[in-house]
Amino acid sequence: MDQTRTPYFDVLLDYVDSGVIPFHTPGHMQGRGMDRSLRDFLGDNVLAIDLTQIRGLDDLLQPEEAIEEAQQLAAEAYGADNSFFLINGSTSGNQIMMMAALNPGEKIALPRNSHKSAMGGLIMSGVAPVWMKPEVDVGLHMDHTVTPQTVRATLDEHPDVRAVYVVSPTYYGATADLEGIAAVVHERDLPLLVDEAWGPHFRFHPALPIDAIAAGADLSINSTHKMLGSLSQTAMLHHKGERIRVDRLKSVVKLFLSTSPNLVLVASLDVARKQMATEGAALLSRTIELANDTRRRLNEIPGIYCFGDDQVGRPGVFDLDPTKITITVKALGYTGYEAEEILRRRYNVQCELADLFNCLALFTIGTTQDAADRLVYGVKELSREDRPIDVFSPSGVLERRLETGTYNLPSIPPMRMNPREAFLADTEIVRFKESPGRICAEVITPYPPGIPVISPGEEITPEIVAYLDLEKKAGVRIQGPYDSELRSIRVVR
Repeated sequence: MDQTRTPYFDVLLDYVDSGVIPFHTPGHMQGRGMDRSLRDFLGDNVLAIDLTQIRGLDDLLQPEEAIEEAQQLAAEAYGADNSFFLINGSTSGNQIMMMAALNPGEKIALPRNSHKSAMGGLIMSGVAPVWMKPEVDVGLHMDHTVTPQTVRATLDEHPDVRAVYVVSPTYYGATADLEGIAAVVHERDLPLLVDEAWGPHFRFHPALPIDAIAAGADLSINSTHKMLGSLSQTAMLHHKGERIRVDRLKSVVKLFLSTSPNLVLVASLDVARKQMATEGAALLSRTIELANDTRRRLNEIPGIYCFGDDQVGRPGVFDLDPTKITITVKALGYTGYEAEEILRRRYNVQCELADLFNCLALFTIGTTQDAADRLVYGVKELSREDRPIDVFSPSGVLERRLETGTYNLPSIPPMRMNPREAFLADTEIVRFKESPGRICAEVITPYPPGIPVISPGEEITPEIVAYLDLEKKAGVRIQGPYDSELRSIRVVR
């Protein structure tokens, strides 16, 4: 296929150029009815292609023309049999994969550091989780991936598992031995589902880890917006092989897609695919070079550590995405949350995420040398011994939030109920500090990275309570609970 084509973007431009008089949604009518302040900021070009799915503009739920061709181009570019454009991010992709691969009550093996959207998939599908423990780096305070040995042991112990789901890469860029895992899974003729949200660029450069479809995944998702040039909220779902029924997959996709999709988002997926297919290698070469050079410069700063190839080969780190730069600040006496706040307030540099010990900086095809220099400068200033260790509170007062030390990630809590059953059960609200021993009915997730600490159906333990108290003191944002301050929690009655 001709990867220079952008069939869907082109039909939107043709519609605008034809001068059609609209009597259809959206109500702003190509910007004419929009408040002037927003219209002037967005620009008439964007609003002109914010259209609805009318004749000639195809239908994302039943593509037959331009969207069908655009998705076929994406499938060829990613080495898949079928690719689907998603407009609710990889969140919907995770949920689609589970519902397409399994029936209610069947078991899926998945790592406990899966994104919270995987928990949403479990709740909606009624599938029962068999949790696999990922490899843990205590020093860096992060989970990595599961190994083929862990997958094999899980399937040996639970022969009734009907699918395996893995996360690769992690938020921090560590990748699993996907080819090894695929061999283990496929020898039992089970499907392998891969959350590859953070790896949409892998396919397009030989210096990056192998992509999931090439490694043998039956289904994989990519958050195209995270690392490539499409708009926020866009992603792709890729399918290969015969272990997943295509008719069922397409039916499930239709359940999760809006009947009124944002066509600007859809067009951005079409163009982002074309950019990667035609220029990806060159663009990514520059990105990788810039990231590696920045990692080297950061590692020269006293008290700063940015892991790289030195971690490859350790348990759970089969390979590494060099475009993710994890800045470990523990030796400076900061938490990652404090470092992130100082970098933003003092040096106008915003990292992707922070945790207890780390900040994560993403390097993409849009990262410039000037931006990299500003990051290095900010971190260098952060490390100066003649500066007091301080952070700004929301009121502007300098304060310390948490003394650094050794804080262990909590153990996987006991699972007492199926996640769907617990989520839909009759519940009551209790004080969080008095909740140990109760069955959680909520998804409690420090965000980012978006990995649940406790999920519906799991028993709340004293260790979980202590850890979440620690995270709150450190300044983390908690997503999921009814009480955003987590003073109370919903539990099964």
